[in-house]
Amino acid sequence: MTLGELVGALGDRRPREAIDPAALARPVTGVAYDSRRVQPGALFVAWTGQHADGAAFAADAVDRGAVAVVAERPRPAGVTVPWITVTDAREALARLAAAFFGHPAGDLQVVGITGTNGKTTTSYLVGSIFEAAGTRCGLLGTVTYRVGEREFLATRTTPEAPELHGLMRQMIDAGCGACAMEVSSHALALRRADGLRFAAGVFTNLTRDHLDFHANMEDYFAAKRRLFEMLPADAPAAPLPPAAVSKAEAPMSEVAQGLAKIEGVEGALLVAEDGVVIAHSLEGDPDKEGAVAAFVGAAAVQAGETMSLGRFKRGSVASPSGTILVLRHQDYYVGLLLAEGGSPSLVASRAETFLEGAAAA
Repeated sequence: MTLGELVGALGDRRPREAIDPAALARPVTGVAYDSRRVQPGALFVAWTGQHADGAAFAADAVDRGAVAVVAERPRPAGVTVPWITVTDAREALARLAAAFFGHPAGDLQVVGITGTNGKTTTSYLVGSIFEAAGTRCGLLGTVTYRVGEREFLATRTTPEAPELHGLMRQMIDAGCGACAMEVSSHALALRRADGLRFAAGVFTNLTRDHLDFHANMEDYFAAKRRLFEMLPADAPAAPLPPAAVSKAEAPMSEVAQGLAKIEGVEGALLVAEDGVVIAHSLEGDPDKEGAVAAFVGAAAVQAGETMSLGRFKRGSVASPSGTILVLRHQDYYVGLLLAEGGSPSLVASRAETFLEGAAAA
């Protein structure tokens, strides 16, 4: 990819200043934000951080072989390579990294998972659902990164944009069709995930945390909300409904509670055709709530099919194994978390009888 092609990824944020055509024709070998890691031919992106201004390291990046610099500040004296001024260097980095690696998220079903607690458990569940459905799934999270058969320790929950898009490109090369990705509030606030196309979003919960970075809880929530503002209009979002429901919602909640009492069932959820959870019976159980969120986030709504969730880990702690049975009823789907040893066929028959009775009532 040439510098001109890469700069074109900035769209209406691209610079107005003229750049030498010969420079624009030069090939770019990578996108870097740390001058110490610049390789010959790289495009160096300098942002202003909490403790340092990346533009101060531009000369070092050029000495190491950078062919151009993207920064929020004007060109300093002594830097002779093309200097591209932008208003938001972090946003530019995300756009440039996505373009350099060929927008890999567009070829993956990326499920973004955010929330204070439960992201790791839910990401394992999402990955397992995809694998059970026959789709190899990569994983990006707090504990580990998984690319095909390779797995290695994570450096941070959500990598910076060049590493993020690079890992997704490797996932595609390894035969992955999906990616379960933890998206931290830091990453959302710092725009690491900009430029990604999410197939679905999952919100686990919000409790008091990370106020050393976010100004207050409102700021923290706004960062989490960005994930859902980034979703395509047709992408399912999976926030769990609160335990307390309005009078109008109560009948559906009663259906979920009734299904959960069927022999062989540990929990139930009702999901609308657009992927939104209508009601569920799993309040207060983090593992089961994670199963619900993963079920919806993976868009595993396939009527009549059973998906084994296998055994899952929260770090090194095993969570219960389980199976989700999916049934279609009227204009929504029913997901039943089966008890160990529960017979899918028997549970399906009992559930259909219960649902017919509930509809008649």
